[in-house]
Parts: sequence; structure tokens; C-alpha cells
Amino acid sequence: MIKAIIIDDESNAIEGLSWELSKFSDNIEVVTSFTDPELALKYLKHEQIDCVFLDIEMPIMDGFTFLEKVPNRNFSVVITTAYNEYALKALKKEAIDYLLKPIDSDDLKVAIEKIEKQNTERYSLENFESILLKFNNNLSRKKITISTDGKLVFLKPDDIYYVESDGNYCTIHCQNQKKLVVTKKLKSFCEILPDEQFFRIHNSYIINLNKVKEFIKVDGYVVLENSAKIPVSRQRKTELLRKL
Repeated sequence: MIKAIIIDDESNAIEGLSWELSKFSDNIEVVTSFTDPELALKYLKHEQIDCVFLDIEMPIMDGFTFLEKVPNRNFSVVITTAYNEYALKALKKEAIDYLLKPIDSDDLKVAIEKIEKQNTERYSLENFESILLKFNNNLSRKKITISTDGKLVFLKPDDIYYVESDGNYCTIHCQNQKKLVVTKKLKSFCEILPDEQFFRIHNSYIINLNKVKEFIKVDGYVVLENSAKIPVSRQRKTELLRKL
């Protein structure tokens, strides 16, 4: 089942599109909808979906600005708008399709077929990458393999300072102030980073133990060699000291 959300400032447009989707496909479920794109952004930080039907002309935030705030997308985007001058810009934003309001039934059917095809391809690619990541990361600890922004990046564990979680996204902080944003939860990094070198000191952070410069016991945080201050949860202080 493909999970979709609808973002549109007009409630009647949401109701209409929801009805159309239920009519033309048993394979798409509209799990929720938003008239406020800011609330949709918060939702996407913690929930995984397969497709977004996105209106362009919204007073709080237009659709293109919304997409700029989600640079590493792992879902399909279908633009919905009453104005036909946005078609080219929609393609540049890598939207899978463009629907002009009032939405034509035949156009919607084509969009649904594209969503289903892209979702199948994405699932197959993620399975392949998962197998490749496990193979590479189990074969050698010299480098770890990270999938981000449509490519595989090979990192030396020594080059990583810490990994920071933000819901469904993680930021890997590396040497030379390099950052990689990955669409994964922090738990997945616990599985691929070497246990003897990395430790989850907080629900939102994994640190490289070799990069710890100071542990400030009173305030409960560590200072890394890049001057980053990372909080330590109370439950993990004893284990951290043992590992250090």
C-alpha cells in the first residue's frame, strides 16, 4: 500500500482529491492531509510516506519553498495547482507529475501509475543498497558505506566526529566541517558503526569515542576535538566513562 499525504490550503481541494484517489486506486492510502505546510514539514521529520500531493499557491509557504526545505526526499512529489505556468519549475524540482486543477480523471490515473512505478523502483533500489551496505560494512571496517543524495559515499570511521538525529533524518558530522544528511534513523548507524569506536550517548547522538577531548561531569556533556558539545543522557554516563 502506497502511503500519501495531501498538502493544500483549501480544505475542499483536499476532500476532492482524497475522494478521487480512493475512487481510482486501491493501492494508495491518504494517511493524512495538511492545510499548513509547516505542520507537514514537522510530520515528515518523524513519519515515512511514499508520495506527497502538493499545492503550489499557498499563503503560508508556497509549494516550491516547501520542497526546498526537504532536500533529501525519499518520496514521490505530484504538484497540484490551478496555474499552468509552474510546469517547467515543477519538473526542475523533480516532481513526478503535474496536475492542473480541476484535476482531470485521466491525468490522475497516469499520475497514479507513475507513483506506483517509482515506488516499486525505489523499493527495489533500497533493497539492493541495503544488501550492498551490509556486505561492504561486514566485509571491512576500514570504511563504511553511506547512501545519500542518490549516491554511495565511503567514509573512514576515523573521519566521523558524531552522528546527529532529527527524526527520520540524520546528519553525519565529519572532518573539515563536512556534513552528510541521510534519510535514516539513528538506530541504523548503531548497526553499521564499529562498536569499539562509537557509542550512543543520547537518544539523538552517536559519538566517535576517539574524538572526545573532555567530559564535563557537572553539566553532563562531552567536548569533541572539533569543539562540538554533545549532551550525555543520565542513563549512559556510567557506560560512557567505562568505554573512555
